[in-house]
Amino acid sequence: MPGSDAVKRTTLRSQIADALREEVIAGRLPAGRQFTVKEIAESYGVSATPVREALLDLCSQGLLDVELHKGYRVREFSYTDFLAMMEARRMMFEGMFRHAIERAVNGAGPEVLASVRRRADEAARAASAGELDVLIGYDLRFWGEFAALVGNPYVAGFLARVRVQSWVFMVPLLRRVPDLRGRLWRGHPEMVQALARRDSAEVMRLTLDYNDHALALIESLAGS
Repeated sequence: MPGSDAVKRTTLRSQIADALREEVIAGRLPAGRQFTVKEIAESYGVSATPVREALLDLCSQGLLDVELHKGYRVREFSYTDFLAMMEARRMMFEGMFRHAIERAVNGAGPEVLASVRRRADEAARAASAGELDVLIGYDLRFWGEFAALVGNPYVAGFLARVRVQSWVFMVPLLRRVPDLRGRLWRGHPEMVQALARRDSAEVMRLTLDYNDHALALIESLAGS
């Protein structure tokens, strides 16, 4: 059935995109790295079509650039780019996100809170232990579920995109630190507690604290 083949290809495309995104965030596909569709297809043992589609997805997310007649290159973000990301996140938090916070708080029912709490506890544990790779995975899932409570997929999508790009810039700097214990933001459980209390003011404070912590940490590392 053609429809079945299309579903399989779409699933494969998504799987490859997710895997490559993780490689880029973790720095295993570092900034400036060039590669071709053929190289990735051979690496994953798949055909070129889902790989090409997955790479275009990552281009649309701002993680890759297309190089004419050469293939693809992992985008290089500068410190200026990072500052702009932090500013954009704060503007979104203080603008549209502030107005939607009540919707997020009210949408945090028992089942949602249980799921978000699991992400929060694991993220906080990884942050306390300085386990960067583990933290990134749980942090992205935590904020993804939280942003979904806002009920606006465009807001959630924008924040997810900028958050991933922020990690791409931050990770190489953070890997230079011998011991990250105590230096990474670990307020995720407090956010869940605030959600459970329907404390929108505290949710907002913690959201901004997350942003400010990342900015201060990277500023200290970039200047060292």
